[in-house]
Amino acid sequence: MPQQPPVRSSPTRPQRPDASMSLITNVMDHSLDDGYAEAAARKQSRGEGGLPKTLRAKLGLASGLVLAALVVTVGAAQARVTAPVVAKERQELIDRIDSETADADELESTVDKLRDDVGARQRAALKSSGGSADADLVGLLSGATAVHGPGIKLVVNDAKDAGGGEGAGPRETSGFSDTGRVRDRDMQRVVNGLWASGAEAISINGQRLTALSAIRAAGDAILVDNRPLVPPYTVLAVGDGPKLSTRFQNSADGLYLHALAESYGIRTAISTEGDLRLPAAPSVIVRTAHPKSEKTEKGTS
Repeated sequence: MPQQPPVRSSPTRPQRPDASMSLITNVMDHSLDDGYAEAAARKQSRGEGGLPKTLRAKLGLASGLVLAALVVTVGAAQARVTAPVVAKERQELIDRIDSETADADELESTVDKLRDDVGARQRAALKSSGGSADADLVGLLSGATAVHGPGIKLVVNDAKDAGGGEGAGPRETSGFSDTGRVRDRDMQRVVNGLWASGAEAISINGQRLTALSAIRAAGDAILVDNRPLVPPYTVLAVGDGPKLSTRFQNSADGLYLHALAESYGIRTAISTEGDLRLPAAPSVIVRTAHPKSEKTEKGTS
């Protein structure tokens, strides 16, 4: 049988490596649009393109360049001249701030010393009024003297996530949002509940409370006698520890605190302590009561 000739494939032309990138290739090869190129060629043929040809145009261009260089030079020179003045004024302002800060710190230290001196004189006046048990009791209840003895330790802290609880809660009627943060009214109820349960002396974060102490709010911060406190709030109450703890937890205010823990995740911990030490109040206002005279009573009747 005659042999069949081998089948040969037709020769193919080699393809360019960038054949698949025709668009990019076209952009690279024709970076300037044809229309722009033709317009530039027409201007060049009419002598309109390139640098100015006439002497007047050249002088105008040179004047513009000289003016621009002059403006830059004057600006740099002025900045160099005013830099030392600005630096001097800045340093003077820093020195003034440092001086005023030092004066404020010195005044604050003086106020603290005077407050301590007034407190010491008040305590001395209470002791010199006879040194009786009544005077000691007055100093204890008024917060003018430091005390120590058995009692309870109550720690109240914000919730871990500070998130609000669902549904109605004991704080729903107030203006604050229902969140897991301890509010001033919460601490007010805690302190009032401890007084009602038999506490003889109370302090919050080392701040001794008196009959005239105020617990208020400034934003989210709690102020005790205008001094800001930071959570956790540690409440120390001197009294009969076991009885005080039981009475407080069974009272309406203790149940309120329990509801806060259940509804909002506020963390609380209460423990009985054998010996608590509470400082004296930083400043005690002394008020003296006078009996009404007979003329005053007749005039008001």
